[in-house]
Amino acid sequence: MPQPHRPTRPARPPQPQRARRSGGPARRRDDKPRWGVRIAAGVSVVVLGSGAIGHAVMTGLDTGIERVDPFKDMKNRPPAGHGMNFLLVGTDGREKISPDEKREYRLGGAPCHCTDTIMLVHISADKERASVVSLPRDSYAEVPAHRDLVTGKAHKAHPVKLNAAYAEGGPGLTVRTVESMTRVKIDHYLEVDFTSFMKTVDAVGGVDICTAKTMRDTHTGLELLPGTHRLTGGQALQYVRSRHVDGAADLGRMQRQQRFMAALIEQATGSGVLLNPVKFKQVSSTLLGSVRADRGFGSEQMLALGQAMRDFSPSSSEFASVPVGNPSYKVKGTGSTVKWDEPKAAKLFESLRDDRPLAPARPGRAAARPAAVPVDVAPQQIRVQVENGTRIDGLGGRVDAALRDTGFDTTRAPGNGASREVKRTVVAYDPRWDRSARTVSTALPGSELRAVAGQGRTVLVIAGADYRKVVPVRAEDPYQGEFGVVTGDQVVCGK
Repeated sequence: MPQPHRPTRPARPPQPQRARRSGGPARRRDDKPRWGVRIAAGVSVVVLGSGAIGHAVMTGLDTGIERVDPFKDMKNRPPAGHGMNFLLVGTDGREKISPDEKREYRLGGAPCHCTDTIMLVHISADKERASVVSLPRDSYAEVPAHRDLVTGKAHKAHPVKLNAAYAEGGPGLTVRTVESMTRVKIDHYLEVDFTSFMKTVDAVGGVDICTAKTMRDTHTGLELLPGTHRLTGGQALQYVRSRHVDGAADLGRMQRQQRFMAALIEQATGSGVLLNPVKFKQVSSTLLGSVRADRGFGSEQMLALGQAMRDFSPSSSEFASVPVGNPSYKVKGTGSTVKWDEPKAAKLFESLRDDRPLAPARPGRAAARPAAVPVDVAPQQIRVQVENGTRIDGLGGRVDAALRDTGFDTTRAPGNGASREVKRTVVAYDPRWDRSARTVSTALPGSELRAVAGQGRTVLVIAGADYRKVVPVRAEDPYQGEFGVVTGDQVVCGK
């Protein structure tokens, strides 16, 4: 059994791959590492932070980049918006991992030759903000007509999971599919494998991660005691891959990935890496040696962006995921896919096109925060159906309105429950959305939590005779807005 990391901050960064682990159950074949989310931070650091380095250092850094042409023969593309948009694509690249590293970090299985993670990174026109939007790999997508790269067979437009676009048509089909889904024009394409993620973390001297409780995942070998830890590249990979730490599964993993990305940016911008030409070139070369990019992306573009963004910091970044309407949308021949919430997704991508921040503006320090109970999940992210379980006329409507007023996404169509003799208000929920249910229960003091397998993401509230009021609740950070956005400064240690 591996020993937990101690919650101490080392006086100096550890040497790469210093702490090794072994033992524990083998990693499941289908538990693929969604490493693209965290390597994006390293790419962003290089792209955004290179301004302090002169042309002499930058020259030649892009010679090791393998070039692709994802925009070849593309027609009917979305109009250009304001700012610049990068499509960051992650392929697992585990064929490049040594046998020892595979055992160490539980990286068994064969490479999938598909995109494990896809993200849009928007750089604002004033170069003062980076908005990162994760696109779930299992998103329901319709790929345009194309020719299969492997078989050469012509295909008509058809439904797939988003990550399959790469397997069928490579970078070009991936860009076409994402542009079709988002109506956001892609300016540059970057494709990275997760081997450089570990090397990049080591090159910046490790990254500080803090946790309030013990984190343990036997599938990845992660084990952290409460406190602050300096993670090496391999340990960081365990941290961002773990999805069995708690009941939050992929949602929890996404939050940890966001926390890590912000911490990596803080380490690179705050440790002097970007001001040290030798160190900067080492970090840049490590990362770019494994990158595939479009022909228009090179050292000149990196330098121009970096000069404009030399004051980039964690607070300049914001992270969000596409709003999901149905996480288990069945498609014949494809299986279970993730269906986006189309109206909310359209608003999110409209914000990117219009170069608007995704996170709502924060009030000044003098502004008073609402008196609300902190909860794990923002009420704006929770769908609620209300039923009247009593003979009190209009109770369902009053509960629906009260929940909506405090931020919950109610159906606005309350109904009557099967029983009209409910004494105690019930919050019925699918066990997969237990954190959302606890948020609803907090808003309804004295309510009973009742797990119902297979109910889906909508939480059902059956108003009972004990109902008195809805208590206002807020996420731990009340400024996430309808897209659940967090900024980098909110998730780094000490915040």
